[in-house]
Amino acid sequence: MKSRDLSIALLVVVIWGVNFSVIKIGLETLPPILFSALRFAVVAIPAVFFIPFPKTSVWNVLGVGVFLGVLKFGLLFIAMKADASAGLSSLILQAQVFFTIGLSVLLYQERISRYQALGILVAVAGFGLFFLDAGGNITAMGLMMILAAAFCWAIANTIMKRMQGVNLLHFMVWVSLVPPLPLLLISYFTETAQPLDVLLAATTDTWQALLYVSYISTLLAFALWGYLLKSYPAATVTPFALLIPVVGMFTSTLVLNERMTVTEVAGAGLIFAGLSCCILGGRLMLAKSRTARQQL
Repeated sequence: MKSRDLSIALLVVVIWGVNFSVIKIGLETLPPILFSALRFAVVAIPAVFFIPFPKTSVWNVLGVGVFLGVLKFGLLFIAMKADASAGLSSLILQAQVFFTIGLSVLLYQERISRYQALGILVAVAGFGLFFLDAGGNITAMGLMMILAAAFCWAIANTIMKRMQGVNLLHFMVWVSLVPPLPLLLISYFTETAQPLDVLLAATTDTWQALLYVSYISTLLAFALWGYLLKSYPAATVTPFALLIPVVGMFTSTLVLNERMTVTEVAGAGLIFAGLSCCILGGRLMLAKSRTARQQL
């Protein structure tokens, strides 16, 4: 990977890692469903008037819009409002890796490697520790909601997996047009019947958080990530995602003064080890075997 593109990859990792702390700041004054609705509305409008519809099915746009925009982010934002810290949310959400692997096996008959199987078992042990220690930086309900959000993200991944030759930036803009209306309706009936009053009472920090999550984390980061995936094999790009929870936990400690318990640290370590085994295990063993053959 060129040094410039390496810098781009690290920039995306930082943007997405910091994003969880920014979300937490925005949720201090905005209800989670309303915040999520505004996030996608800001991304979609006025961009949809200038960006052509992506070269894919309307059902793909609707599917990703519902599972990624409405369900995944709705559940994540609700959990982060009161039931989960920013740092742990950034890590546990990566369960989408395991769910995506499982769905790919079921739907596309992909084979699961022994390293992926081992990684899943190790990570499950880590999630189990969070259930035992629920109540510190994450409640049992928060853990279940974020795992459900990760599963919805995995469904969106399987939908996008079957798409070929689609401009990711165009796709995300049009996907962002789907969530605002249903989320606003849910917010109206479950959070507040006076959304304008809530918006008028929002602080400058809240509006800055909304702009960051919308333009920086969604439009800019996804566009850069799409560029990297087009320029390099997925196996070269995707391992950088392992750094997102590292940045997320570091940022939440620095900005939000979040502290993890010993059990949470152990659980996080197991989940990270499982993720590393799933994504890097096979390639590391292949590289090791090649090195061994060259030495003979």
